[in-house]
Amino acid sequence: MQKIILLFCTILCITGAYAQNSLKIIVKNKETKSVLSDATILVKNTNIVVKTLTDGTTSLNNIPNGNQTLIIRNIGFEEQQLTLLFPVNQEKPLEILMEEADQELEEVIVSSTRTSRTIQNTPTRVETIELEEIDEKSNMRPANVSMILHESTGIAVQQTSATSANASIRIQGLDGRYTQLLKDGYASFGNFASGLSILEIPPLDLAQVEIIKGPSSTLFGAGAIAGVVNFISRSPREKADLNFILNQSNVGQTNIGAFSMQRGKKFGYSLLALTNFQKAYDVDKDDFTELPKTKDFTIHPKLFIYPNDKATIIIGNAFTKSERTGGDIFVINSGANASHRYFEANNTIRNTSTLDFSYKTADRDLLKVKTSFNYFKRGIEIPDYSFNGINYNSYTDLSYLKTLKNQSLIFGANVVYDKFSENDQQPTLRKDFTTKTVGVYAQHTWDISEAFKLESGLRTDFVNYFNNNYSQNEVFVLPRISALYKFDDHWSSRIGGGLGYKTPTLFTEQTETFQYQNLLPLANVKAERSYGGTADVNFRTNIGEDWAISFNQMFFYTRINNSTILLQALNGDFFFSNTKAPVRSVGFETNAKLIFHENFKLFAGYTFTDAKADYLSVIQTIRLLPKNKLNLALLYEKEGNFKMGLEGYFTDRQFLYNNQQTNAFWEFGFMAEKVFGKISIFINAENFTDTRQSRYKSVVNGSHLNPTFDDIWTHTEGRTFNGGIKLKL
Repeated sequence: MQKIILLFCTILCITGAYAQNSLKIIVKNKETKSVLSDATILVKNTNIVVKTLTDGTTSLNNIPNGNQTLIIRNIGFEEQQLTLLFPVNQEKPLEILMEEADQELEEVIVSSTRTSRTIQNTPTRVETIELEEIDEKSNMRPANVSMILHESTGIAVQQTSATSANASIRIQGLDGRYTQLLKDGYASFGNFASGLSILEIPPLDLAQVEIIKGPSSTLFGAGAIAGVVNFISRSPREKADLNFILNQSNVGQTNIGAFSMQRGKKFGYSLLALTNFQKAYDVDKDDFTELPKTKDFTIHPKLFIYPNDKATIIIGNAFTKSERTGGDIFVINSGANASHRYFEANNTIRNTSTLDFSYKTADRDLLKVKTSFNYFKRGIEIPDYSFNGINYNSYTDLSYLKTLKNQSLIFGANVVYDKFSENDQQPTLRKDFTTKTVGVYAQHTWDISEAFKLESGLRTDFVNYFNNNYSQNEVFVLPRISALYKFDDHWSSRIGGGLGYKTPTLFTEQTETFQYQNLLPLANVKAERSYGGTADVNFRTNIGEDWAISFNQMFFYTRINNSTILLQALNGDFFFSNTKAPVRSVGFETNAKLIFHENFKLFAGYTFTDAKADYLSVIQTIRLLPKNKLNLALLYEKEGNFKMGLEGYFTDRQFLYNNQQTNAFWEFGFMAEKVFGKISIFINAENFTDTRQSRYKSVVNGSHLNPTFDDIWTHTEGRTFNGGIKLKL
């Protein structure tokens, strides 16, 4: 009898432990009390996972008896954990109030279009690289942003020096001079600085990278023909934030950096400090460096002043000093002798001072004033030749955002002054050049309905550019229009187009490769003009409770008229001239993302680019441009604990400037990071299959005394392993 009673009690206990319960929940924003859709709720140590509906509600079923911990997550909000004792007597849904995150984790608010809308409601097509991905790519290359952009669909990092690793950015296969690089909306990286720009932008203080592909001159003026890349800095919150990174690689690179920020009632600050050291590195033992001996330092303090709840003043100053020496490794380590003399030295100083003032009115209008002054000094030296110059750039922009019901209007004007002065050269041969621009613009964004949104803009620029040879005045009228249509909760489409222009410059990818030697000053060269557009279709949905999928198909077209081309005279001098033959770039990008259980993420991106220059003879395809590129990435992440990823990239064959064609190639990478509270340890294996150009053919030709170098079309340094430690407080 006792055994029967014991067995009966055991069955009761087991049945009670596995009794199934239900719970109704509604999730809201703690501050605004608005409901939150797509919030994820899971029961810890079970397979129960649900998402909230458009009204913020959801139901959890099959919950076992006893203490159960609910985990509530939503993008841009702090994660919550709530422990309940089941069964629960419930008369109405349990209300959960979520606080907005102190950090900008995945908050996709676009600032490049000047309206500060969410990306889902912006008619202009904007791609974003968010804080989480920036953090991952920073593990691979903490010194600069080249890795962040290199692995983005439709963007290429084009190396322009075999021994010094200088590089520029290409969008839609077009020369780097057609892409405008911005830091917080300031264009401080063009013209003379273009060959080193991405090597001098550290990622440690970035909150987001915004990319607009296609004509963007209506928003940003000259140079935005292929697109715009805007690097957005983090802004301080009340909670103090300190990030520290220490990294070491097998190729001799050491990175030490820190970023700190905090906001008080009346004042706030942010401070970025980073130093990088690179030893001269010769992987193929041909006595010439694939990575130059480098020493650089960046410090960027910002002061935030909040006079009241409507006004904000931001004062900043970014200073970077860099020394890069590549070439014959014997010269770098021991100095020149009778058998070894070649070197290439790049020494730069960059200082950018900025001042921002914004004032919000009671009607949600915004007055904004931005001004900056940039000083860039660069010295290039090779045996028997040197090139030294200073680029001054000033920028002032005044804008007013008027917010109406379902509409917003922006009116503004800006003044840009850019001057390059060459040192140590006869006045008639100096490559000096000055550009003055006064622009006025207006932009109208209209939510015609919940489904249809329209954005149109018009800019007029009055430009004067000159040197000792000539002076030219031009007026550019630049209309632009974009539209967004949401078919339903899953399907949407954007289409947009506009005009663009680029003022003449001597500083291009081609001229960077020969350090501007024997390059004549500009003479009677006029601005290039363009038109183009993009169109895309976007799809996103959830499959059950475990799977999420998104897909984007984008098409692009750009035509550049009055192109400037580099020619060579019989005496060997190089010069620029305009041509009536156009440059055309047409293609498409395909992107897909698959997420399983929020832990596994698969990304795939394919780019097809057919860019041709009609002025080229024999083969009109743009040089160093793969027609097909494929990006693949698989990531596993247990938030706040561990992450690991595997990446693969395919690059198609490319035409060189000598009309020869390269091999196609694959490259692969692996990364892992383990978090221990506020400390994390990371390792990275970039290009671990050791794809490099010297495996196909030697990059260096000729003797040690007078070498020449092939065009760079893939990695030169081979595989790279690095690891380090990060501290977040």
